[in-house]
Amino acid sequence: MRATITSSKRYLLKRLPHHLIPTLSFASETWPAPAASVDDGFPYSDVPKPKRRNSERKPYVTPMKALIERAKAEREARKAQPCRVLEEPPENGLLVPELVEVARRVYQARGSLLFGLSQLVRVIPVLRCRLCNEVHIGYIGHEIRTCTGPESFSRNAMHVWTRGGVQDVVFFPKCFHLYDRVGKPRVGHDERFSVPRIPAIVELCIQAGLDLEKYPTKRRTKPVYCIEGRIVDFESVVKEDETERQHFFENDKPFVNSSSMLTQPIEKVQILLENNISHLDQLSDEERNKLRDLSKHTLDSWIEMTSGAKKIMEKYTVNTCGYCPEVQVGPKGHKLRMCKASKHQSRNGLHAWQEATLDDLVIPNYVWHVEDLNGPALNNNLKRYYGKAPAVVELCVHSGTPVPDQYSSMMRLDVVSPDRDEVDLVA
Repeated sequence: MRATITSSKRYLLKRLPHHLIPTLSFASETWPAPAASVDDGFPYSDVPKPKRRNSERKPYVTPMKALIERAKAEREARKAQPCRVLEEPPENGLLVPELVEVARRVYQARGSLLFGLSQLVRVIPVLRCRLCNEVHIGYIGHEIRTCTGPESFSRNAMHVWTRGGVQDVVFFPKCFHLYDRVGKPRVGHDERFSVPRIPAIVELCIQAGLDLEKYPTKRRTKPVYCIEGRIVDFESVVKEDETERQHFFENDKPFVNSSSMLTQPIEKVQILLENNISHLDQLSDEERNKLRDLSKHTLDSWIEMTSGAKKIMEKYTVNTCGYCPEVQVGPKGHKLRMCKASKHQSRNGLHAWQEATLDDLVIPNYVWHVEDLNGPALNNNLKRYYGKAPAVVELCVHSGTPVPDQYSSMMRLDVVSPDRDEVDLVA
């Protein structure tokens, strides 16, 4: 339905309420006005929106109102029952039985993922910007002007590309390893050099039931007590039987050898790598099939790792700083005065801890989706037609793996981007 506003009826606009005026429009527009999108300035609804300012805090996973109500309920429960036994794991120090096997599979999938990516990056080029954190999968870097590095204004925000590696495809932030996540959940500032730091996803698996001989952790058989908000453990400290621990670690050896799942496809593609083949056009059909098998196993490891970690995070708490990438697995964040982000002076260098998401635990490095690696570079004027995907998914897709269903809309596979000379002809 279209409505034309004539000069004889313009006086009606002045008599309408102010909030109704935007619903009317001139002859070239429709009435009523179409509903606005979720965010017109950021059209990729499937991709997490980047922070606009360094002073902007990460969004809360749980609304602040719900957090306040939860804190009030816990305070009332402590007043009603000052001394009580914590019944629900893992808050009581015990493991969640159904998540022990999930933690082992996540740890194995992480090792398989890194092992597969180390082979794929030797065939599919990975580029990174020298001056910022931008990553691109392809032979030629894109021309989208999104560089925020030093003196980017003098280059019109163009990126300066160089060869990247596995650490640019996926990044695992580190956190402090907790020997007793319930009895001593925080690491002090003076302990920052004595407590080891390991990848946060590995620490999450350890707290969920994975046993690694290099990183011991305390396992309880009885729940702990909560006395006026403080955790008290009355369980007697008994030295564990060395033979039992040795048997426990021997059962975990298949999970430490995380590359076993990829042994067969890696052996098939090893000849391809020894011949220094660095372009897909140089591969035969048989070699392409071998590379496809390798990428499929790698993508399966990525999906298994992320889905398993997300399931564990529903029970085990992971905290992140609201202003910087620091993460800490455990009931509380550490007390190190190392935050250099916005408003750190008012916090005396302490981190502003809040609930973390999966992207805080495993940083996926979203990249622009390229349909043809041999095609021209992505144009800045056509960036609204391009999709995005995690660098792991983009790398595996160009190696021959079909696009997973959960990433198809994010990659905008149903959008046909116009040519460079057709930009002015597209609405």
